[in-house]
Amino acid sequence: MSGMSSKVGLIAGDIWRFLSENGESSPIKIKAALGISNTMLYLALGWLSREDKIVIEQDEYSYKISLK
Repeated sequence: MSGMSSKVGLIAGDIWRFLSENGESSPIKIKAALGISNTMLYLALGWLSREDKIVIEQDEYSYKISLK
């Protein structure tokens, strides 16, 4: 696994743990809690989505992210 893929995978794990401990959240709250960039947030959410680990639902002008 390349360096960038490893980093995205680690952040995906951090997001999974955050959701496991805190429940459903918005991307903004996840980003702030983990101190990550928008790019890394959405790369990691894509990773988790591809692995079928999360549910992403539209919520007005944002999204709600939760574990499956």
